[in-house]
Amino acid sequence: MKTIFEKDKGISGINLCDGDLECDFLKDEFKRKSQLGLPNVSELEALRHYKALSDRNFCIEKGFYPLGSCTMKYNPKVNELLASLDGFVNLHPLVEDSDCQGALELMFKLQEALKKITGMDYITLQPAAGAQGELTGMMIIKKYFEVKGEKRSKVIIPDSAHGTNPASAHLCGFDIVPVKSNEKGQVDIEALRSLVDSDVAAIMMTNPNTLGIFEENVLEISKIMHENGSLLYYDGANFNAIMGYSNPKLMGFDVVHLNLHKTFATPHGGGGPGSGPVCVVECLKDFLPTPVVAYDGNRYFRDYNIKHSIGSVKAFYGNFSVLVKAYAYILMMGKNLKEASENAVLNANYLKEKLKQAYYLPYDEPCMHEFVLSGDKQKEYGVSTLNIAKALMDGDTHPPTVYFPLIVHEAIMIEPTESETKEVMDDFVSIMLKIADDAKVCPEKIISAPHNTPVKRIDETLAARHPNLKFVQE
Repeated sequence: MKTIFEKDKGISGINLCDGDLECDFLKDEFKRKSQLGLPNVSELEALRHYKALSDRNFCIEKGFYPLGSCTMKYNPKVNELLASLDGFVNLHPLVEDSDCQGALELMFKLQEALKKITGMDYITLQPAAGAQGELTGMMIIKKYFEVKGEKRSKVIIPDSAHGTNPASAHLCGFDIVPVKSNEKGQVDIEALRSLVDSDVAAIMMTNPNTLGIFEENVLEISKIMHENGSLLYYDGANFNAIMGYSNPKLMGFDVVHLNLHKTFATPHGGGGPGSGPVCVVECLKDFLPTPVVAYDGNRYFRDYNIKHSIGSVKAFYGNFSVLVKAYAYILMMGKNLKEASENAVLNANYLKEKLKQAYYLPYDEPCMHEFVLSGDKQKEYGVSTLNIAKALMDGDTHPPTVYFPLIVHEAIMIEPTESETKEVMDDFVSIMLKIADDAKVCPEKIISAPHNTPVKRIDETLAARHPNLKFVQE
């Protein structure tokens, strides 16, 4: 495919400052003194060029996207329509509460829905992403102990945790204490007991964890931490597995962040807006960011009267359009949110059973919404997990997360979500089994993949450190 510059034929679209037409509305100091250097193509040619570029991108509308740990589920298009309603998109964030009652009502009702789904008592919708939700939660925990007059300096984090967990805790000044996993891929209880002391502020956990395994001893963990005066933080990245069946409050957690761009079907990736609401139990309500959306029986309003608030964590009130989409999804699904979790778990276990003979399964346990294979069997033939991921691209499938969690060698984390049909998953199984067979008989085919994509194999280290964005004709 040619670059837009190679399509330059000296033809241009409308130019308001061409020929005899003077740009009188611009002062001379703002006028360009040299040529801009843009390609000269017609409007139609420009549209065709960028449409062709977009067609080369892979997206969930084009094929299977089993990106483990990220819940890349389908985003209903009706949500985009609702978020684009004039009353939402043209609402200025600085208007008075009396002039935005509809928006405040939507946010309040979303808060109530998320509180019911999580079982928690209070909530903020401000954080703009899961990682910012983590940071907000850890700031709340830090302020909680400061107000109590306790100088707790440690946060315990499982060795399979998301990388943002230790980063968020460390940004708040905590020392990170890792706790190892046992042979079942769960937190080692005895190892945890040995780490708990008066300096421990909290433990950060994901349940089900990043191996896709439910922590069977979560109530024991909660008891250990609470008896020590410590708190429990719930990373909601994997919440798509438990909706309607359990919730963080039942497990004993004190702080929860949710990824609306994962569990609640709002767009994810591409640098767009996310949302990471944080829910807390009763004893932490006075530490939430200001303002929170409240209702006094007559009107909805932004409440700044929070005694020990950590302050605002996002300009205005979070990413409002994402909140609209999440609320629309919840209304559309209703009690079917439980069915979404059912199907996500069913799909993951189906794929696990279909693939565990061809690929090594380090933790052969019933999984929840995702599971982790290993490419160690294929490594014996010189085929790495990265090679497997590249080969999947030839089958019109987005590669799953690879090399994470770090406790699994040559890890392949697969999450089908509830959105996919059995036929789609069977196609994926066929592709994965074909890759496993080819790794034995013709490994060079897998090692040189992908073969059918617009961009072929690249030196990833070189590309990351020294990107060359110039066009190279193949």
